[in-house]
Amino acid sequence: MGHKIAVLFHEKQRGQNLNYLVHHYAEFWRADGHEVFFIFGTSQFIPADLIIVHVDLTVVPEEYLAFARRYPVAINGEVKDIRKSTYSRLLVKPGGDYSGKVIVKSNFNFAGTPERMLKVPLDPRGVSSSYFWSPQDYQVYENPNAVPALLFDDPNVVVERFQPEFHDGLYYMRAMLFLGDHATCTRFASREPIVNGSTQISSERVEPHPEMMQLAKAMKFDYGKFDYVLHEGNLILLDANKTTGGVTASNDPQKVAGRRFRAEGLYQYFK
Repeated sequence: MGHKIAVLFHEKQRGQNLNYLVHHYAEFWRADGHEVFFIFGTSQFIPADLIIVHVDLTVVPEEYLAFARRYPVAINGEVKDIRKSTYSRLLVKPGGDYSGKVIVKSNFNFAGTPERMLKVPLDPRGVSSSYFWSPQDYQVYENPNAVPALLFDDPNVVVERFQPEFHDGLYYMRAMLFLGDHATCTRFASREPIVNGSTQISSERVEPHPEMMQLAKAMKFDYGKFDYVLHEGNLILLDANKTTGGVTASNDPQKVAGRRFRAEGLYQYFK
């Protein structure tokens, strides 16, 4: 007998042409005989066996988390705040004893693009809310003294030690996609210090690091994407995302098989 699966989106996304990874997963769930429906906002409660909190904001409004608690199971029901300042172990403050390279990033998920899309303001105390328009704008500086002083005081920005995964002239970044205990991981290579879809020159499937799966559980993530590196043997989380976009989903057999494998990770939550 099939289950009812609800996916909770922000109310302002109603009527938009959405393309997230969860939409691709939903195709598998429906093919397996389950009912999947989308809820926009918290005004109407529709019973389901499970709800996935998929509010594409860096800080989820409490009303959405409270709404999700009305369901028997809430996926990512305890993930409220994914600002980098809440989990980064690389933060640099002015006047410290660190003198190596640093990277300056938006404190918000995907450089605050989701907030701009939904017209949700960033921290008004920030003086550089428009400093980053995408992760491609992130900057590497030779040392903390080279960073403009205003960025250190901006709550919309984080300054981190730059500790890349680098060898044989290439920079690497690993992206772990997961749902429950079903995870896949891809390692991307780039000649540029900031590794992303626009700078990568190759990719390969690798095993997810077990400690990264443990960290996801410790951070109470049931579903999402963690970007990380292995810097001189040390595991470093760079970015935690709970509403992964699906725009790059392709028909490549390996990628389809990976999506199917991860989608089935939801079934461990059925009661």
